[in-house]
Amino acid sequence: MSTRDFYTALNAQLAGLLSTERDWLANTANASALLFMELPDINWAGFYFLHDGELRLGPFQGKPACTRIPVGAGVCGTAVATGEAQLVEDVHQFPGHIACDAVSASEVVVPLYDGDRCLGVLDIDSPSLARFTREDLQGLQDFAEVLLQNSDLSGA
Repeated sequence: MSTRDFYTALNAQLAGLLSTERDWLANTANASALLFMELPDINWAGFYFLHDGELRLGPFQGKPACTRIPVGAGVCGTAVATGEAQLVEDVHQFPGHIACDAVSASEVVVPLYDGDRCLGVLDIDSPSLARFTREDLQGLQDFAEVLLQNSDLSGA
């Protein structure tokens, strides 16, 4: 199965999973579980939400994680500060990387927006270098869009 086909199927599965629920907590918990179950070669999948100028840990699957990340710090904080998704082949080469899990080697972070307002980020880590491709990034941005369209994340 091609990467594009994989994400088409994954995003359809997410849409079905969220079709009868709009609660942000339930939906982000299920979304992180779905990613952790379906994405190969990852060790963390979850969300951070923006509160009072910092990112705070939300639902996730994987090892315990950093609970607060300042905007502009690490890969997640950089995604919020720049408003751009981050695709990092080697997190150990990323300036200011925050090592919540020393095993993580690559990372992809997708900012979540409600109009012009950043709500937080979708964050996925892998123990393999260069695990994520541009196709993965696009598929995960589409995943985030399905989540945003089917959830009331403004209450997060």
